[in-house]
Amino acid sequence: MIQSGDTAFILVSAALVLLMTPGLALFYGGMVRGKNVLGTIMQSFIMISVVSIEWLYLGYSMSFGPDVGGVVGDLSMVALSGVGSAPSAVYATTVPQIVFMVYQCMFAVITPALITGAFVERVRFGPFIVFGLFWTVLVYNPVCHWVWGGGWLAGMGVQDFAGGLVVHLTCGVAALVASLVVGPRKGFGSRAYIPHNLPMTLLGTGLLWFGWFGFNGGSALAADGVAGTAFVATHMAGMAGMATWTAVEWFLRGKPTSLGLASGAIAGLATITPAAGFVTPNCAVIIGMLGGGLCYMAVLAKTRLGFDDSLDVVGIHGVGGLLGTLCLGVFASAAVNPAGADGLIHGNGGLLWAQLKGVAAVGMYTLAVSWILLKAIDALTPLRVGPAAEEEGLDTSQHSESAYQN
Repeated sequence: MIQSGDTAFILVSAALVLLMTPGLALFYGGMVRGKNVLGTIMQSFIMISVVSIEWLYLGYSMSFGPDVGGVVGDLSMVALSGVGSAPSAVYATTVPQIVFMVYQCMFAVITPALITGAFVERVRFGPFIVFGLFWTVLVYNPVCHWVWGGGWLAGMGVQDFAGGLVVHLTCGVAALVASLVVGPRKGFGSRAYIPHNLPMTLLGTGLLWFGWFGFNGGSALAADGVAGTAFVATHMAGMAGMATWTAVEWFLRGKPTSLGLASGAIAGLATITPAAGFVTPNCAVIIGMLGGGLCYMAVLAKTRLGFDDSLDVVGIHGVGGLLGTLCLGVFASAAVNPAGADGLIHGNGGLLWAQLKGVAAVGMYTLAVSWILLKAIDALTPLRVGPAAEEEGLDTSQHSESAYQN
């Protein structure tokens, strides 16, 4: 039966998750050079349009339609056929199904936008749109069904409260593949790429943090105690990630930075995402600290490994999603959320084993499909701008605009 309080809560949560994509645009936009800021922001904003249309006509049915072999939803809800003001018989049974649909749409929107941080400043806008659309169809929709839509991973007991696997691990693995296929920026290894506007990045961080309360809290799909648990866990982990990254950077480099502060907050928030509704606030602090510290070390490792993940999507979202998914298997408590299960510290090693299998399955599938898709697009039309256009900057070469007047 529809509950007006739950419906209002999910509608507000959907708006908060939508706000995260403009927040991401500012977060990424401030970290690039001034000649690429508009192009970087546009890559996030265009996904709101492209993926929303895809979700309306195909994605929702693929993700949450009646199960076909545990792999994907059928096409019975294409163009939202049968999706209206009545509640779903399976998902979010106290809100209209169309409200659940639009809430899930916002998750689909931000996921390919997150990938863009790996290849900013060097990818053509048109091929990127093609990649974002087909990646959503071929990677996001099936994985969403596997985990949240009653697919085969859900049947194995894999849990993901708000997107550690579905959002963060998929985008992190795709970002790694994209950075390798596209190749490094011109001058990588010999040139310093200085963020042009860190206040913009900090503003984006604040918007992302604010939106994350809808991202995680709303994933309870009701205005109840689990939503409150997820809300508190989200804040505590973000706080702990920020503090830990700042402390480690201060110790290793001698000075804390605003970029490190922002990165640590996002690392903590990404790491708690899969576990937010299943753990106590104290465990959330531990998970956030692990996220802040280990994601920082992962970001340092990219230099030694020699790949140009420009804005640290792999180190923050990929590693954070993986770590948080495994932490769920360790710290989850059925006392916190009876719909979940106890983790390793409560005597159930089976949940951690299920989480490991989920990470392996989603990671390998995402890697393979992302690589094939990027190679196929590049064979048809170059993914990358030419050297002269890259040097000129994407704002001018791709969009004939400039963010700032000289």
